[in-house]
Amino acid sequence: MSVVTAYIDGASIGNPGKAGVGYLLYKNNKLINKESVYIGIQSNNFAEYMALIFALLDIVAKGEKSCCVYTDSKLVSEQLNGNFKVKHQNIVPLYILAKKIISGLDSFEIKHIMRQKNKEADELAKEAVGFLAHG
Repeated sequence: MSVVTAYIDGASIGNPGKAGVGYLLYKNNKLINKESVYIGIQSNNFAEYMALIFALLDIVAKGEKSCCVYTDSKLVSEQLNGNFKVKHQNIVPLYILAKKIISGLDSFEIKHIMRQKNKEADELAKEAVGFLAHG
């Protein structure tokens, strides 16, 4: 069984402010997709969840059944791993949607990584809002 590896990130310039998501999908160490999507005026946590949802929907659309997600959002990883409660009302439906998509997978893991190990997804998220750290 091959596992899709996803690197996800959300960005909100202003928090709330212009927001975007970025993600990269790998299978057998090969990049199979990367996306950068503007999602309007949102909070950073909303953007982080939307990055996860976009990546999960892409994984499912590709017919994949197993994934490991890497995120620099401790909140998202801890909430999905059952260690933190979901408290903000605007995040609850996103959490429920993510869990619903995940329930259709054979295996799912989400792991917190440090921001410097998630640079490409971070750049894609910032690109979506027209803001690059280098530009």
